[in-house]
Amino acid sequence: MTARALILDAPAMQAQPWPRHVLSPETWTQMSRALITDTTLDLRAMWADTTHVHALLHDTEAADFLFASVPVETGLYAALSPARPGAAWFERMIRDLWGHHPADATDTRPWLDHGHWTATPPMAARPLPNLAAPEPAEFLTSVGDDLHHIAVGPVHAGIIEPGHFRFACSGETIVRLEVRLGYLHKGTLGLLRGKSPRVGARFAARLSGDSTVAHSTAFAHAAEAACATAAPPRAASLRAVMGELERIANHLGDIGAIAGDAVFPLLQSRFVWLREAMLRGCAAAFGHRQMMDAVIPGGVAQDLTQDGSTSIHDVLNTIQAEWPRLLALYDDTASLVDRMQTTGILDPTTAARFAPGGFVGRASGQAFDTRRNPGHAPYDRLDVAAAFSDAGDVDARVRVRLFEITESIRLLRILLDELPTGPIALTLPIVSAEGIGWAEGFRGDIWHWLRLEGGLVSHAFLCDPSWRQWPLLQAAIEGNIVADFPLCNKSFNCSYSGVDL
Repeated sequence: MTARALILDAPAMQAQPWPRHVLSPETWTQMSRALITDTTLDLRAMWADTTHVHALLHDTEAADFLFASVPVETGLYAALSPARPGAAWFERMIRDLWGHHPADATDTRPWLDHGHWTATPPMAARPLPNLAAPEPAEFLTSVGDDLHHIAVGPVHAGIIEPGHFRFACSGETIVRLEVRLGYLHKGTLGLLRGKSPRVGARFAARLSGDSTVAHSTAFAHAAEAACATAAPPRAASLRAVMGELERIANHLGDIGAIAGDAVFPLLQSRFVWLREAMLRGCAAAFGHRQMMDAVIPGGVAQDLTQDGSTSIHDVLNTIQAEWPRLLALYDDTASLVDRMQTTGILDPTTAARFAPGGFVGRASGQAFDTRRNPGHAPYDRLDVAAAFSDAGDVDARVRVRLFEITESIRLLRILLDELPTGPIALTLPIVSAEGIGWAEGFRGDIWHWLRLEGGLVSHAFLCDPSWRQWPLLQAAIEGNIVADFPLCNKSFNCSYSGVDL
């Protein structure tokens, strides 16, 4: 049987918008083996609770989604990482937080747990005191003549998040890069327990601050799905306005930073200036530069006034007025384009094995975008265009971002001109149910899962797109020189905090 058939034949538990199929351990093992040859199912997220391991899969042929679970009866479950390499980081996280061990996993090293937690595993039904002394991190070995290692971080020279990068190099050429994160672990999933969706939304909004609108929207969608309700049309449109503003601001800032790493300060200064103008427009429209806590379960916290709409239009006009000159400056500067092209290549074959979303995926042949599939209001009435490339280098990732800025501006004009009237929020009913929500952040697809009991969160998982993109940065940097790492790293701009939970 195919992996899809094995999942659909399993008993279904009530969940929204897709039923949760509970596979027996034996059937889950069969499914994991079937995935080795079944290339139509992409892994989008993987997580656990105290008794089960869960996986969300996207069927690229049927264009639908499958929600599968397996009870962990003996502390073990069959690993998915032999068939889906992107599962490896999820499996390490699941073991650290819940204590469920993946059998035959490709990587069994600790991930979030650096050995300093007082109780482990902290999310298990019965955590035990941690009496062991912390051990040094274990890194993969690199084989070759005259290799040397460069250790960078977790504390960096710039004002950035903490992460450790271990380079194995032959001269200036990078043979292997291994990323170690977890320094920003906040215990978010544990903090969500016992909270109402309205209170819990504040934790989701702070999982990764540069994607606060997108994570807040995914969390709200999950809560609304569990409650079998939907935000008012005006609220849905305002969420989309904020989401596209967030996308533009982050793309502007990142492209400017990439230009800075390529030592082209003129382009850097103009993109950074436009980002600042955008953030000021967001503050004028929604009361906060990053619009944090503006999206809430049931709707939005603040309406958009006519003056706020005018502020947004003014910023969009400013960007569009300068846009042709900036694009020409990028295209006509041979030394800049030379640094971008053929640097940090993520080939489409490798990308397909991890199914990354966002500009990382679209620059390497992946077409996934949650605004189109599975979609949600108001994007279901908008024709969202996308740019794709098979080049997979820094230049391709920049060009996808440049296109997305112009497309977001187009969408914003439509959204603002066709903004529905009516209420901006509703009160969610008190239910015991579970739901999955999603949003297309500037990095890619974000997935949130909530289980509510008596209206309060009993279990949750918040999945940033960086879970499937960090490993691909490690792959893309191989064969490049050390001096090009900042350029490659910024072209991905994965979130540290988003995967540290």
